[in-house]
Amino acid sequence: MPPTSRPRDPGDDPVPLREPDPAATAPPLPDDLVYEHGPGRRVYYAARQRRMDLTALGQLALALPAFLTSALVVLLAGVLLDAGLGVPCWIPVALWAASGALVFHRPTEDLLARYLFGLRRPMPQEAARLEPVWWEVAAVAGVDGTRYRLWVEESDDLNAYAAAGHIVGVTRYALEQLSSSRLAAVLAHELGHHTGGHAWSLLICHWYGLPGRLVRRVLLATARSVVTPARCAVYLAVGLLLLAMGGLDSTAARILYGLPLLLVLPYLSAAVGRRAELRADRHAAVLGFAPELAEVLEMLHAGGLSGHESVPARLLSTHPDVPTRLHHLRRYL
Repeated sequence: MPPTSRPRDPGDDPVPLREPDPAATAPPLPDDLVYEHGPGRRVYYAARQRRMDLTALGQLALALPAFLTSALVVLLAGVLLDAGLGVPCWIPVALWAASGALVFHRPTEDLLARYLFGLRRPMPQEAARLEPVWWEVAAVAGVDGTRYRLWVEESDDLNAYAAAGHIVGVTRYALEQLSSSRLAAVLAHELGHHTGGHAWSLLICHWYGLPGRLVRRVLLATARSVVTPARCAVYLAVGLLLLAMGGLDSTAARILYGLPLLLVLPYLSAAVGRRAELRADRHAAVLGFAPELAEVLEMLHAGGLSGHESVPARLLSTHPDVPTRLHHLRRYL
């Protein structure tokens, strides 16, 4: 479920999750979740807490052309630094290549959650409701729930998020309107994105494609801001640079995949995203939350969020429509 400063306050540091007591605070909605792994009961963790399934591999494979273009941009920046400041050109390239590890760096994740995704830490009442449900879902999945950080988005939409290596977020509306069992189904879906490697691989694709996208935006912004008689010349130069970058993208993709696959690359990327959603649905269903997840999807459908797009728009959507998701859940109901 689909992944924008102020001085750092020590009070902002996330507090590691503790094993909560489901009966400590009564939630505002009926607590219809059966807590089979509450305090005092033994929890068995799976040997492999996460993996990288075919969907995550597909996301990385389809992003290779953007990776290569960004690598060339970083290399050119390194050459300019070498010529101007004497900084060896391999240093920027090495730093950029190693920066992907920040996806799993907890302080960096906190910054991403706050300032990129617009999330906040749960309030005490929200934590009292959210943490017991999360603990139960993680225990059923055999996953150490304390490895993840729970976040809340101040939104009136029914939504949830899995991002980076350890971010799990839900909207305030979901906390207020979903029963505990339905909230558990939503969290199980997001946990499926993490255990399947979808969340971190998607952010890796976004991060390593960022230099190429930034150069395009800078070129377009420069073209719009120029108000001199030389505007046409600037437009021509920017247009040639954009064409060159587009040529690099297409050349890299053509070398990697061939021309036929290049033409359908956007549709393939969207299809991989839809497959990731279905795999996360299946993860929640296998854990026993299929009926509750179906109820949440029906709420989305009734709210007009099922998506009545045209065929091309549906092919470019990264989320399957609700009827399709319900169809795939049918075998688990």
